[in-house]
Amino acid sequence: MEPAKYRMPLSFRPVTSLKTTTMIDTAAFVTTLGASFLASAVEVVEAFTIVLAVAVVRGLRPALLGTLGGLVVLAAAIAVFGPSLANASLPGLRLAIGVLLLVFGLGWLRKAILRAGGALPLHDEQSAFDKEADALRRSADLDAWAADGVAMIAAFKAVLLEGAEVVFIVLALGARPGLLAPAALGAAAACVLVLTIGAAVHRPLSTIPENTLKFAVGSMLSGFGVFWCCEGLGAPWAGAWPPMSTSSENRNWRRPSAVATAATDCCSR
Repeated sequence: MEPAKYRMPLSFRPVTSLKTTTMIDTAAFVTTLGASFLASAVEVVEAFTIVLAVAVVRGLRPALLGTLGGLVVLAAAIAVFGPSLANASLPGLRLAIGVLLLVFGLGWLRKAILRAGGALPLHDEQSAFDKEADALRRSADLDAWAADGVAMIAAFKAVLLEGAEVVFIVLALGARPGLLAPAALGAAAACVLVLTIGAAVHRPLSTIPENTLKFAVGSMLSGFGVFWCCEGLGAPWAGAWPPMSTSSENRNWRRPSAVATAATDCCSR
């Protein structure tokens, strides 16, 4: 039998805790789902306001055509650029995702803080609806086809711009293996919920605390951005054990406890 002083301490041996792994996976799933849901809800509310103004002023047909056109362009962009993202260099892709998430997150966080402090006016969906409706009514002096074309372009632009941000947020939050499903699920749930409420009330969703949502989403996206930037740069995380270790044998090792160290000392005497 191997002498005690030559044995590997129990606390140094590779350990695999199913409970710990499950807790980490659940936390990542819930965090990604929540961040995607909140961020997508903000974008869908803004797009819904424009599409609703088009439907109220010019009718349902240009609103639906513009919305469908924006969704088709988004689907085509995903089909074209999705494989290229999958084949990109992993560290470079992580760094690019982190930088873009920081740009989005810090921008939203800055505007939310300034609006909460009174330095910027709060974003009001009712005011945005009235502004867009007035612009569409002024275009009514044109020919009917031209006026419908202007309305369709307004809906198309709103869906395309806000939808592009939703797609980027989903791809960025789901960049880690296994997290694309919760990111997409959160975005889909936000779309269904906002559109269902909007269709039921048939007016701008001005009662939603959009600034509070943007503050929360900005904080989450900034945190994800810092994480992906550090991952892309290969920065070691504090508390990692063993330091700078990437081998599969050392990945699951844990730091020895004081009790284990004392027991090892007693056995070696």
